[in-house]
Amino acid sequence: MSGTRTVVLAGASGFIGRYFRARFEKDGWSVRTIGRKGAKGSPSATWDDGDARLARVLDGAELLVNLAGRSVSCRYNARNKAAIRESRVSTTAALGRAVALCRQPPSTWLNASTGTIYRHAMDGPQTERDGEPGTGFSVDVARAWEAELAAAVTPGTRKIPLRISIVLGPGGGALRPFATLARLGLGGRMGPGTQKFSWIHVEDLYRCVRFVHARKDLSGPVNVASPDVVDNRELMRMVRRAYRARFGIPTPAWLLRLGAILIRTEAELVLKSRWVQPEKLLDAGFVYSQPELGRALQQIARGA
Repeated sequence: MSGTRTVVLAGASGFIGRYFRARFEKDGWSVRTIGRKGAKGSPSATWDDGDARLARVLDGAELLVNLAGRSVSCRYNARNKAAIRESRVSTTAALGRAVALCRQPPSTWLNASTGTIYRHAMDGPQTERDGEPGTGFSVDVARAWEAELAAAVTPGTRKIPLRISIVLGPGGGALRPFATLARLGLGGRMGPGTQKFSWIHVEDLYRCVRFVHARKDLSGPVNVASPDVVDNRELMRMVRRAYRARFGIPTPAWLLRLGAILIRTEAELVLKSRWVQPEKLLDAGFVYSQPELGRALQQIARGA
């Protein structure tokens, strides 16, 4: 079919990548993949195949979406820090070299970034225009990630970093641990409970990718979040309601930090206040399919 549109998904094996592949295919796109392992049934490459092989997979595709990145749900020791950074920065660099080799490069390259790039914000939303970068390991990785994308020499390809907030959806995503705590009766506020929670439904993340690709006037970083930002106390109340938990015992910050050590993760993932405002999407007229957290959680819980 000469009219078939082609997208390359890099890092397509995770929760978001699997969802994207199914949605693109449902919408009639041809999907190629780049990842740690080759995919069956479509042109694919692995990160170890070299720039020339990556370029062959990219050549002629209309859109490149890079989702590659090791999970940050781990202890931030030296080994894990190196792996987290490498999985984001090195893969972005490899794609930049490969796109430069293409005779017919993708017209748009959407590269995952993170809303965690902004500071711990309790006093106001962080927009693409006036948001303030934070400090610490996660922010350093985000800035290096975006810098690698900016450094790629791809004059025929528009490059957009997507500053993605916490992604929720059926069958996986960041909601699972919250739901588990609620079912165990531990779904009360976490820490002070006043920290902000920015989120996006995985379907709206997919629709945002399609929207930004179509809107050639958009440039620079794009915040990907629902405008319905709540605090942690309200988040956990909604989670309890969605999963029919009668009560939820609060968890103080000191206990969260201790528990994070025991389960080999970082308390920052729930204690940092993320207040991400999608100013560019709203100004461009993007319409959300799941704009309200309460309804989104109900939908996800029914499909779980």
